[in-house]
Amino acid sequence: MDAALKVQQEQHPTKKHPPGLYLLFFTEMWERFSYYGMRALLVLYLTTQMVSGGLGFKDSFALQLYGIFTMLVYFTPLLGGYLTDKFIPRRLAITIGGITMAAGNFTLFALDNRTGLWVGLTLLILGNGFFKPNISTLVGELYGENDKRRDSAFTIFYMGINTGALFAPLVCGYLAQTYFKTTINGVVQYGFKYGFLAACIGMIVGQIIFNLLAPRYLGEAGTKVTAKQVKTVANKAAANTPLTKQEKQRTWAILILTCFVVFFWAGFEQAGSSLTLYTDRFVDTTIFGWTVPSSWFQSVNPAFIILLAPLVSMLWTKLAARKQGDLKVPTKMGLGMILLGLGFLVLLFAVMQTGSDEHHITTKANLMFIVVTYLLHTLGELFLSPVGLSMVSAIAPVKLASLLMGVWLAGSGLANYLAGALASYTSSLGYFEVFSLIGCATAFMGVILLLLSKKISRMMA
Repeated sequence: MDAALKVQQEQHPTKKHPPGLYLLFFTEMWERFSYYGMRALLVLYLTTQMVSGGLGFKDSFALQLYGIFTMLVYFTPLLGGYLTDKFIPRRLAITIGGITMAAGNFTLFALDNRTGLWVGLTLLILGNGFFKPNISTLVGELYGENDKRRDSAFTIFYMGINTGALFAPLVCGYLAQTYFKTTINGVVQYGFKYGFLAACIGMIVGQIIFNLLAPRYLGEAGTKVTAKQVKTVANKAAANTPLTKQEKQRTWAILILTCFVVFFWAGFEQAGSSLTLYTDRFVDTTIFGWTVPSSWFQSVNPAFIILLAPLVSMLWTKLAARKQGDLKVPTKMGLGMILLGLGFLVLLFAVMQTGSDEHHITTKANLMFIVVTYLLHTLGELFLSPVGLSMVSAIAPVKLASLLMGVWLAGSGLANYLAGALASYTSSLGYFEVFSLIGCATAFMGVILLLLSKKISRMMA
């Protein structure tokens, strides 16, 4: 965007958002469709026997692999962001990432074997590293630094993420587990590769739309290498000045909260691993005589987000209008962790009915156990995730802002690895033991965070 035009819009902003925002909304929506469509099938694909169209890995190995994959998805954007800052324009990086991810999903489709798995996952990890850190930054480039529409713009963009995440498991899961499901000589065969193909097509559609319309609706935004940005006098002074006592306390507050957040995401990310397997094997997913594909349940979380996010936003606004003000950030995050823990405790009632041995199931659990669990997990996410990102961007010292945001994201990456490791123990310890451990530990850490809320809030002041 032209600099003079950006300044003019910042000083006299209109109520309408620039068309480029909606282009980025749809680009991100299709990318998330691709990612969540593949993710919804990954553990099922890994653990299903080869004769049935899967790869026949043991549960423990598959769940650990899932954790490593999702961990690397969070870490490679740090490298991709660095390369973009130094060498590659953002729009080109988004295209490189999109093409690479499409190639990864196509490899999973075309090479329906273990070699295809390793190549496909590697391409997906690398592609995400180029795509993810740049499209969000590109949204920011459409607005001036003090533009009041900025927060609203990111809210709209966030809805694009969840729209893609909502429909991806429905489409890809239906193709893999229903439409292309066949029975040959009494052996059920699933069409996982066609689900990966749909994810590939979604990514290609997003990239075609982005590259065709970007010159018209994004202008010059994202066309130049960031390199070494010109720093303001204030930033130069901040870079050469030691951290104040207050800045050090804020830094410690972010690091402390990051440690707590690792527990939350390690539990939350069970959605794509242990919860998927449990739903597939132990939950009665029949509704009015029709069996709902187990992968569809990964659409429950984004559906709840779309429904509940406006209500939670209204709650924060109403609380802020009180005489005593809004809840403190650590308090909200502590409540979010407790809600996640309660979600797992609800699920324990289902496990007590079904047990953990899929070969000796006397009765299957009602699907409402899974729905209520996802409802509580979604509420926990809304209490913690947006609040945490806003907190880091608001209180991080200028000279450490990028580093601390990287630490915050890396915490999520570590949590994804722990999530896979914890899920792998369901095959040896059992679902009851693992779910109760995760639920109790997360709720307990949430209570600890509530007790420390006032002290941490003072550090953040």
